[in-house]
Amino acid sequence: MGIFSRKSDTAVATAPAPVDPALAALSGDYTIDPAHSSIGFTVRHAMVTNVRGSFGEHEGTLKLNGADPAASAAAIDVKIESIDTGIADRDGHLRASDFFDVERFPLMTFRSTAAEQLGGDKYRVTGDLTIKDVTRPLAIDLEFNGAATDVYGNERVGFEGSAEILRSAWGLTWNAALETGGVMVSDKVKLNFDISAIKSA
Repeated sequence: MGIFSRKSDTAVATAPAPVDPALAALSGDYTIDPAHSSIGFTVRHAMVTNVRGSFGEHEGTLKLNGADPAASAAAIDVKIESIDTGIADRDGHLRASDFFDVERFPLMTFRSTAAEQLGGDKYRVTGDLTIKDVTRPLAIDLEFNGAATDVYGNERVGFEGSAEILRSAWGLTWNAALETGGVMVSDKVKLNFDISAIKSA
């Protein structure tokens, strides 16, 4: 993708940032390894501290085109019932109808619609995030952590990154007012991704 700057009436396209050489050599289909990957979140609680949680059950695939990152794609399914914030009562509330309503909406899904290389080992994947049957666009900034062959002969790649959402945009609107002002749970949520994926045979 060209980036355009305008100093006069003529738009000049700058050259695309070079692709990380390690990723440029990688192409193919990969399966996310849930045992060595994590999908989590951070949200402000009571205006003064952060609550961190994760989803223990998820699966997904990557289609990498290292020479042409724009041709890459990702698909991830997350089982909401596997949410874990370290407190059972809080996790139960998050699974209930006030929040995720997992009996009606058991999955959170992401399907990429575009990918771009930002320079070096930095990338951005844009796609559709669906929570509770509400689908909205989401951009995830990722860093390529490298590739390696593990002790079992699996070809692995690693990425980590994050994105921020307003949970209310996906119908997650429960809250409680604090006596001192403000609310119990912030609308802004940071999503965190640490992905290890194995190349398909």
